[in-house]
Amino acid sequence: MAGRIEPGTVLAPREVDVVDGEPVAIPLAGRLVHLQFRRFAGCPVCNVHLRSVTRRHAELSAAGVLEVAVFHSPEDELRQHTAEIPFTVVADPGKRLYREFGVEAGRRALLNPRAWLPVLRSIAAGLLRRDRLPAPKQEHGRLGLPADFLIAADGTVLAAKYGEHINDQWSVDEVLALARARTVVPRG
Repeated sequence: MAGRIEPGTVLAPREVDVVDGEPVAIPLAGRLVHLQFRRFAGCPVCNVHLRSVTRRHAELSAAGVLEVAVFHSPEDELRQHTAEIPFTVVADPGKRLYREFGVEAGRRALLNPRAWLPVLRSIAAGLLRRDRLPAPKQEHGRLGLPADFLIAADGTVLAAKYGEHINDQWSVDEVLALARARTVVPRG
């Protein structure tokens, strides 16, 4: 696995294949890219988080932010869970991007006590909404950790966050604040 990407790093241009759409360039001319690494298709915690991003997608777009969510699930599985998402979804079943960006998995994803209540709430919310359940077997397991990157149009990573547990990601408010700052934010 590659090392972690630090704020200030300039990424080489690339195109990522998206589920049900044209490939997307990262960096993207004239836009900021919020590249968020999620766990697997149907992950209850990821679903709650993505619903919050979906509700405020217009605000993010108006701030010049392109949302790109990466999952380590295959495309056909993702399609079953992401049809309602109005932003870019990337299937990375080989975890190539996860390795490149140093995004990890580990028992601390679920063992961290700060994850327990969000996990229970997410599962309960999914049951109430009758969300489709995730596949019983996840090729890369269920212990993935989230990560977030805000990437400027020139490829500079303005900010990066590597989650300590499965619910440790930027909120929409944090992404908007970082987008407004548009400057490299050292990791805290």
